Amino acid sequence: MNGGEIMQINYQYIGQRIRQERLRNRLSQEQLAELTESSPQYISHIETARKKASLEMILKIANSLDVSVDQLIADNLTSNQYKGDVELSRLFIGCTHYERRIILEIATATRYILEEYRWIMNVNKS
Repeated sequence: MNGGEIMQINYQYIGQRIRQERLRNRLSQEQLAELTESSPQYISHIETARKKASLEMILKIANSLDVSVDQLIADNLTSNQYKGDVELSRLFIGCTHYERRIILEIATATRYILEEYRWIMNVNKS
C-alpha cells in the first residue's frame, strides 16, 4: 500500500468472523453483549455490518471470544507475511492448551530442522 492509497475495511467480513467465533463459542448475542459491556442490538448491527465497530470494541470482542484481533480482521490484511501469520494462528482455533503446546513443539522442531538443513546446504556449497 503506498502513501496516497486509502485502505477500505471490509466490515461485512469482520461481522461474519465475529458471528462465526461467537457461535463457535456457543454464545448468544446477549451473552457477548454482556461480556463486552454493550447491547445485543449493537452486537447484531456489528455482525451484519450495519454499524462499524471501534478498535476498542473489536478488542473487547476478541478478548471475549478468546481469539486474536487478526483472526477477526484477517481478510483486511494486505501483506502476505501477515496472512501467513494469521493462517498459523488459526491452527490454534478450537485447540486445548495441551494441543497448542504440541503444535508449538512441532513447529519449533521443524524450524530447527530447517535451520540445520540450511547450514548443511551452505557448508556443501563451500
